[in-house]
Amino acid sequence: MVDVNLSKAVRSNLLSLQSTAASMAKTQERLATGLKVNSALDNPTNFFTASSLNSRASDMASLLDSMSNGIKTIEAADNGLSSITKTVESMQSTLRQARQDKSFKTSSYTVDAATIGTASVKTLSFEDGAVGTTAVSVDLNTINAAATPATSTGTVAVANDAALQALSGPITLTAGTDTVTYTIDGTSTISDLETALSASGFTAAFDGSDNLVISRADGVNFTAAGAGATALGVASSTDGVAAVTGAVKTTDALVQEINSNTSLAGKVRASNDSGKLRIENLSTEDLTVTGVGTDGEVDGTTGEATIGGNDVRKNLAKQFNDLRDQLDKFADDASFNGINLLRGDKLKLTFNETGTSTIDIQAKDSDGAATSVNNSTLGITTAADSDFDSDASIDARLSTLSDALGSLRSQSSSFGSNLSIVQNRQDFTKNMINTLETGAANLTLADTNEEAANLLALQTRQQLSSTALSMASQADQAVLRLF
Repeated sequence: MVDVNLSKAVRSNLLSLQSTAASMAKTQERLATGLKVNSALDNPTNFFTASSLNSRASDMASLLDSMSNGIKTIEAADNGLSSITKTVESMQSTLRQARQDKSFKTSSYTVDAATIGTASVKTLSFEDGAVGTTAVSVDLNTINAAATPATSTGTVAVANDAALQALSGPITLTAGTDTVTYTIDGTSTISDLETALSASGFTAAFDGSDNLVISRADGVNFTAAGAGATALGVASSTDGVAAVTGAVKTTDALVQEINSNTSLAGKVRASNDSGKLRIENLSTEDLTVTGVGTDGEVDGTTGEATIGGNDVRKNLAKQFNDLRDQLDKFADDASFNGINLLRGDKLKLTFNETGTSTIDIQAKDSDGAATSVNNSTLGITTAADSDFDSDASIDARLSTLSDALGSLRSQSSSFGSNLSIVQNRQDFTKNMINTLETGAANLTLADTNEEAANLLALQTRQQLSSTALSMASQADQAVLRLF
């Protein structure tokens, strides 16, 4: 191979062309990729720093998907809570409507005084409805009562304790099954005697002549025995009172007796309907009235009459239960991606690439314990028709629903706070990703305007170098003219 020696000018221009061509290739690569650092060879520090920033940005970007799903899970739970809240409010409206309804059914009966009479006690009984299976009766009449003794008066003056203590011995008083014994001794006081007697239905008091009077408030005859009784001069009571004449109770008297009966209070209401006994059934179930004859008059016989229940309140009780059933169904359907916060599921979200920043989202009760949202935890029980009988029972359910609304609103507020945290964290993560990627881009991205200008300058330089090389070659060719 023959070596060819280039002149200094040619070699210099050739090297310049080669350098320009390399620079143009580099510039064209930057324009094609948009990067000024394409590999570690270009700038090791910038390349690996940008790579680390991009890796972190990528890791954080993968967390955004779980945050987005988490937001939707919370929104699904909030949708369920909103529907449950509206349902509870509808249940409240149903209860208020029931409370305002007073369409209880009534029946009016003529009191048949002739049939009732006074020969024996006749009753009017109420059963079923709000009264229950145990019948409650009221007497329709009073019967002739024999005279009964009332009091017995002692004849010994015992005006003070000393006078009483001067006597001695036991005194025993017996009235029916009631018996009391008191022993008079040197320490006895009139107050002690009164206390002992009153414990068994007797009373002791002084008349205007300092005589001790022992009596029974119920007028039941009693016997006295013992040395103390003899000393006091207390004998068996024999004083009678006038005989009581029997009578059929008036309508007003029956009304007062029925309405004052504690076993019938809030269950049956009586009133005077132009002389007739009007009975109002304060229940959603039928009331059985015993003591009504086939002619529809109150006569104290074994005949029965039925007063229907309040159908409006009964239907509203059914509506209440239908709404209650929907409440649990809303809770069951408020899930997203298999997670249902209203059923007690826990949602865990990770906020950074190292896993050191997380949040656990779960329904909790007032004590901070994990819970679910349903009829049971809200304390809303199924309503029986009888629960709508009385206003007091309805008021109790309204109070329960009010507490349930408080719990729902508290839980909704908690989920809203969690949602705000996740959304803020999502925005923060997006901004961090943008910051990381921008920082990496600042280290590696090329300025296309600058690179384009460089390419144009290099092209110009290449043309000039080519011209210079051509001129240098022409100078070498001048020697050919000598031949």
